[in-house]
Amino acid sequence: MFSHDRIWGAIDALAERHQLSPSGLARRAGLDPTSFNKSKRHSADGRERWPSTESIAKVLDATGSTITQFMEFLRPGPASGSLPDGAFPPQTGSIPLLGFAQAGAGGFFDDGGFPAGQGWDVVEFPAAPGARAGVYALEIQGDSMLPLYRDGDVLIVEPGAQIRRGDRVVVKTTEGEVMAKVLVRQTARSIELLSLNPEHPNRTFELSEVDWIARIIWASQ
Repeated sequence: MFSHDRIWGAIDALAERHQLSPSGLARRAGLDPTSFNKSKRHSADGRERWPSTESIAKVLDATGSTITQFMEFLRPGPASGSLPDGAFPPQTGSIPLLGFAQAGAGGFFDDGGFPAGQGWDVVEFPAAPGARAGVYALEIQGDSMLPLYRDGDVLIVEPGAQIRRGDRVVVKTTEGEVMAKVLVRQTARSIELLSLNPEHPNRTFELSEVDWIARIIWASQ
């Protein structure tokens, strides 16, 4: 559901719905007109490039669309862009939801960082039926992750997903501390993390101090 092709396809479908080209959509959102060009979707060495959540948030604001509507463009089957305005299919599933402040407490995750135990809530999520097993949501509480994530934003997290340098991740330490950071570097012995909030310090941990690390695959802002 969150494949590289589907994310970019959703942007193309949103542009088509508003009778825009991808570059026209980027321009309306106040972005560089080439931001969504097909040539920008892979790096020179062939690696996939993904649109940032900030760019997508600007596109949604510029078109008056909601995150739920955008998520419907990710669904398998006929392009949602062919539907009449407002005729979006209903949400079809749910995933576990936990407040960020509660995530550090024991009993909510197994050894691999997958949801476990009692006390989870659920949140409706259109992509849930097609998402990989174990995907869950964390609700931001407080302002420690400003300006990127605000109080009430929901992070969609996929434990077990491949993690690369520059990915936004959730990390739980063996001391029970849970944080959302950007992975700067990972070696066989340690990880370096960049803080999302410039008022909070960057962090470095020995791998022996890390309980688990999982990739943030989406943020509903």
